[in-house]
Amino acid sequence: MVGWIVIGAAVVFGVPAAMYLVQDSLLFFPQPLIGPGPAARAARPVEDVAFETADGVRLRGWLIHRQAGADRAPLLIFYGGNAEEISWRAGEPWPPAWSLALVNYRGYGTSEGKPSESDLCADALLVFDALARRPDVDAKRIVLVGSSLGSGVATHVAAQRPVAGAILISPFDSMTEVGRRHYPWLPVGTLLKHPFDSASRAPEIRAPLLAIAGGRDGIIPPVHSKRLFDAWGGPKRWVEIPQAGHNDISGWPQYWPAIGEFLRELPAS
Repeated sequence: MVGWIVIGAAVVFGVPAAMYLVQDSLLFFPQPLIGPGPAARAARPVEDVAFETADGVRLRGWLIHRQAGADRAPLLIFYGGNAEEISWRAGEPWPPAWSLALVNYRGYGTSEGKPSESDLCADALLVFDALARRPDVDAKRIVLVGSSLGSGVATHVAAQRPVAGAILISPFDSMTEVGRRHYPWLPVGTLLKHPFDSASRAPEIRAPLLAIAGGRDGIIPPVHSKRLFDAWGGPKRWVEIPQAGHNDISGWPQYWPAIGEFLRELPAS
């Protein structure tokens, strides 16, 4: 009997302890820079950019300039998923009237450091401020684009800075709630170090929102996206693509027209 008690205790306490210790590796999957980079993928001028954080970490990425137009361009800032090195996004059909900033998280691509929620969010504010100060960026027309994990980073920035809009792809209410869905047998709320509680930030955000969710998303089921959408304080538009999953959502025909229409309807200044 004592032996079974010991085994039971080991399971009850050991498994949560092990999950706590390895959670960073379960949440963040830093990827190296693979392939030719944005310069070979984008049909527009590409500028290498770098930012140094307060703790001495160097973040690296690219600014893909708009094709033509006024000197001060509207800007999209993209935040990727938890296993995404984002240089490949330069080859996607982003609206040509907008510039696009792609900066890899700590530990991703050639950015230095190790990712955490607090660092990713602080870094995103630093990068936003630096880009907003550029003379070739219209600081009043910056739209944040967050995919999956990146929706949590984008929501944090939108709650802290004046933005023209936010496009959240496969977003979630909080990592805690998503974790509870996938690990119902664990005390996720107690264990999780990186809660990314977007739903608590959303009510104070007044920027327009476009939320795009996949009806067959098994990683972030659309119920979690809808909870964040419902909590958002500004004007909002919901687009659910019924047949889309988590990783193929941008390949469906409704995806890019929804983004283009949202951007066209934003105020010009």
